[in-house]
Amino acid sequence: MPYETLVNYFGKNASGKAAAPHVLWDPFTGRFTQFLPANSRSKSLADQAGGTRTNRAGKVVIQVEALFFPYCRVDGKVYARLLDTPCKGWAELNAWIRSWGVPDAWPMGRPTDFTSRRSETVWESTAGWYAHAHVPENDHQDPGSWPAFVSAPAPKPTTPAAKPTVDLSRLVAAAKTDPPKPGAPVSYSGVKTVEDALAKEGLLSKSLADGHFGTATRTAYATWQRRLGYSGTDADGIPGRASLAALGKKHGFTVIN
Repeated sequence: MPYETLVNYFGKNASGKAAAPHVLWDPFTGRFTQFLPANSRSKSLADQAGGTRTNRAGKVVIQVEALFFPYCRVDGKVYARLLDTPCKGWAELNAWIRSWGVPDAWPMGRPTDFTSRRSETVWESTAGWYAHAHVPENDHQDPGSWPAFVSAPAPKPTTPAAKPTVDLSRLVAAAKTDPPKPGAPVSYSGVKTVEDALAKEGLLSKSLADGHFGTATRTAYATWQRRLGYSGTDADGIPGRASLAALGKKHGFTVIN
């Protein structure tokens, strides 16, 4: 049956709408038509009153109709199984259904023939893919075969963010010249990186981590120096390479110059 005929049947015909799947898939061309939202109930499966729920048994029950019948002839070639077709669009269909939380698994076995395998217990308790031949209360034996799952693409490697750098000579200059300046001018952007580290150490209020190496910042840095064992003029709040490198190692910045 032509693809367009089925689209019209499921999409416009009253009887067709009542039995429409969620998705019609053409494995020869990769075309898709979606008739219902994935999280809405389809009624394309037999569902006996008071019996096992088949059309809506979990969070989603996505029903896919493949445009295929055994030994069909397309462009002069005969295809015995669905698996023999080009299966165009299968990777995209697999990925879309996977995105709805359906695992890549066949709880009753991936179909390789038209054998019926039906278990209400498995159907009700195990998520995954089911052939029509697996669904309780149904007597169909299709699809006979189905393509293998397509591996999900490996996540792209993430490049670690480069560590911020602090120029020691510019930081020292700020520590010596900033405190007398009126207001809170920012003479070197690296000051904020050091202040944030001092704040994480509990030595400087976050509200004072403003990029200005003022008196409070110098006092906080002196406390950091004493914490490292320095004293006297070695703990005057003017950063030295060793103390700054220790702070950077702990809080993720690199000292240069």
